[in-house]
Amino acid sequence: MAPSSRPFWTVPPKRLAGAATVALLLGMAPLVSGTSTASAAPSSRCGSDPNARLGTVPSPESVLGFPLGTGQERVVTNDEIRTYLGAVDSASDRVVTGVMTTSVLDQPLPYAVVSNERNVRPAALRKIADDVRDLRDPRRTTARTAARTAKDSPAIVWVTANVHGGEKSGTDAALKTLYELAAGLSCEVARRNDNLVTIIVPTQNPDGRDATRRQNEFGFDLNRDWFARTQQETDGKLDLLRRYPPQVFVDAHEMGGRQYFFPPNADPIHHEIAGEAVDWINRIGEANKAGFGFNGACDDTVITECYFNYDTYDMFFMGYGDTVPTTGFGAAGMTYEKGSASAVADRVQQQFHTQWSTLGWAAANKREVLDGYYDIWTDALAQGRAGTLEPNEVVQPTNEVQFPVPDVTIRSYFLLPDRQLADVRRLVERLRRMDVEVYEVRKPTRVPTARVFGGRSTTNVTVPKGAYWIPMDQPQKHWIQAVMGEDPYVPFPYFYDVSSWSNPLLMGVSAMYTGDTVKPNAELVRKIAGGRTGPAWPWGSYTYPLDSAAAAEFTFTLLDRGVPLVRDLASSLVAIPAATVSRTVDELARSLGVTLTAGGRPTGNRLDLPDVGLFQGTGISTTSGSHGEARYVLGKRWGLDLKPVTTADINDNTAAFTGRTVLVVPDGSSPTGGLTATGQANLREWIAQGHTYVGLRNEGTRLARAAGLTSTTEKTKPADYLVIGSHLRVDVDGSSPVASGRPAEDFEFNNSDPILTPSTTGTNVLTYPTGDTFWANGYTVAADTLKGTAAVVDEPTGAGRAVLFAFNPLFRAYNENGLHLVANALLYPAGATPDARRTAAVDAARASAAAAPVTPDLGGGWRPITIEVAAADLPRVQAIVERFTTDAKASAKNDSAYVVIPNPRGLQADEHPFAKDLVRALRDARVPLRSVVG
Repeated sequence: MAPSSRPFWTVPPKRLAGAATVALLLGMAPLVSGTSTASAAPSSRCGSDPNARLGTVPSPESVLGFPLGTGQERVVTNDEIRTYLGAVDSASDRVVTGVMTTSVLDQPLPYAVVSNERNVRPAALRKIADDVRDLRDPRRTTARTAARTAKDSPAIVWVTANVHGGEKSGTDAALKTLYELAAGLSCEVARRNDNLVTIIVPTQNPDGRDATRRQNEFGFDLNRDWFARTQQETDGKLDLLRRYPPQVFVDAHEMGGRQYFFPPNADPIHHEIAGEAVDWINRIGEANKAGFGFNGACDDTVITECYFNYDTYDMFFMGYGDTVPTTGFGAAGMTYEKGSASAVADRVQQQFHTQWSTLGWAAANKREVLDGYYDIWTDALAQGRAGTLEPNEVVQPTNEVQFPVPDVTIRSYFLLPDRQLADVRRLVERLRRMDVEVYEVRKPTRVPTARVFGGRSTTNVTVPKGAYWIPMDQPQKHWIQAVMGEDPYVPFPYFYDVSSWSNPLLMGVSAMYTGDTVKPNAELVRKIAGGRTGPAWPWGSYTYPLDSAAAAEFTFTLLDRGVPLVRDLASSLVAIPAATVSRTVDELARSLGVTLTAGGRPTGNRLDLPDVGLFQGTGISTTSGSHGEARYVLGKRWGLDLKPVTTADINDNTAAFTGRTVLVVPDGSSPTGGLTATGQANLREWIAQGHTYVGLRNEGTRLARAAGLTSTTEKTKPADYLVIGSHLRVDVDGSSPVASGRPAEDFEFNNSDPILTPSTTGTNVLTYPTGDTFWANGYTVAADTLKGTAAVVDEPTGAGRAVLFAFNPLFRAYNENGLHLVANALLYPAGATPDARRTAAVDAARASAAAAPVTPDLGGGWRPITIEVAAADLPRVQAIVERFTTDAKASAKNDSAYVVIPNPRGLQADEHPFAKDLVRALRDARVPLRSVVG
């Protein structure tokens, strides 16, 4: 099944409404009570018996030795998944299978394509995929052609599961769904196969499934990785999505308890999600209600094996398995969640019921869906041409929009080439791989009015040659705004993830947008630029600026290959001897967007490959969080050979510790890392010898403070303080090598991180401005508390230093400006002159900081749960909260009360043992919630 030769075109949504319901039967027959005019008539050879099946297609029980769903006693293994897919593929002419990618541990991620016998033939399948892709570009597909496709072509539905490795029942249900589609002889099965091409991906995270762990092998939550595509499991899946773009997408999960969630969703919903998709999602919810069975809807008396809606699971952050299929592909993207405390048989059977009901609704309404699918892209083009953003709306009946989308016109985005050019190009490539059309400006273009990222306006700005232009007048308008927007404009303050993911701000690149109608002289980008720009003398060099995460990756790769490099700290230029720039090096530079400029003899400070120890001592989780992010970024992407360093290694001064040139301490839960006084002295002495300590967020900064390495202390957060994964402007002190290549003003990502007072014994590399240049996006309350505080400090001790990050610069591996700062810390120039004031002894300022009370770590590697209500409602809120926990802390400010629930394991709301039940209990008690942050 080769992909179509026609280019991929991805596209996003508009906001509609509606709630037509479809009555479905229970169990095996949940299809419609009447035949929709939108669906093709089932084959005349089909029958009414839902139990009639082809005997030639092996049942799960015949292959696995046990049934799936009713009667099932254990979940299937990865080997059994692959075995069963292969058995069905071999036996059924309705099924073809493939492998979409491999996992970190090199396990295949198989998929099955199921439809009728005609549709799964290679030529027919290619045509179906091509025709559906063509619906996503009304510039080349007429309304007449689109109507014919809607009438004649099946729709594409995806059923996926197990993105969180420990949430296993959706996988087993997907195999049951596969069997019924492959073997069933009823007209209900025929209608599904005639009207749909169903893509079944049983597991998206086989490594996590084997380990019964939410995350993949690098500790990444794959259901937060969708827009960035850092993990190979996600990347391969999105390539297959572009090949078979869905109109309906199911992502099957598990949660705590014994209930079941399916949409309608909780608020907020991102404003650029299409109304058609929201309408389909809500109507599929009605079909799922009809087909659910078991105990039906949950209420005050029915609390197990029942379903609920409008709660916990929003559609806001663009990293989920529902928001990206919906916004980026125009699908009805849906998260289904089954309580993991139920018996295996009940979990699998309920997942099957919702999968089967969803397919039934899609088959019955496929013509309407395909018509609406074309409308989504038609509307996107019109909105992009006019520069119109979709308005904010809410879906929960009791909510109101609190924050409308501002009255702003956006017709174009520009990425400027003046700095961080390699990361600019990586962003261009990220956009292109979601079928966004990006153009390179060939001649300077004047823009009358523009907004510069960071809340500033400008007039009569000249966009230079080499800038990248992203017009909104294209089918992917919704996706562009969703990932490029300076602010996501949350309509309602409920969060269980971050409140900003603006890609230009994450990248730390220079960007602006305009509502003016501009037509630059520009050329469509077909591949990113980079590599050698011309020949150099054999005795000369090639130079590139080490000012980006992409350039850092290039640098570490060259050092690992033994290529000699020197860097000029003043200009941040790295020089490579021309004789060493082989074709392989040139191709690597091109792939990373790094431009190599011919120059003279190489000059500067020699760069050495650091020997990095990764701390995995007391308080550090090695299966999630920043330890895994370090293994991925520093280990896999940068190719560094990370050596484990334990608490005992430092306390006992073993070679595993002393033999390293850099020690990275990731975020964790211990304020000391378990170091004894002797261990702390060993650490100070090791640094004084010229080595580098890099400390991240809570444990990384607190361990350093306890060891007498910094004079920073933690500032207490006010009761109403909320910074929920937001971007803030920072001032940069370029005197530290940690800041080499960064602009004087930059942006950093803050997720309720520790607030550090400025150092009096080192350099405050990044600080939050004190004046009117202070700026934050996303959802923040009392963010002014950060003014004048430090985000990164460079603390000298002898000939070495401790570089401390108040935030997590490796967060999800998509904070490129943070990655660059870490690279600078790892490449800190050796041979620094020892600072006589900073010996291995602890001076008074640092001793005072070490003696300061330790701020309680309420959020672990994430955030505490914070609920804001009216002050008058606090007593009854406390009474409800006490049913779930006695650890909550309450405070009041102005007319609001805040209940903070510690979250020491750093769990997100969708994996927390009681967070969603608590919020539901508060809503059931009719307590008005002003904000909820998990």
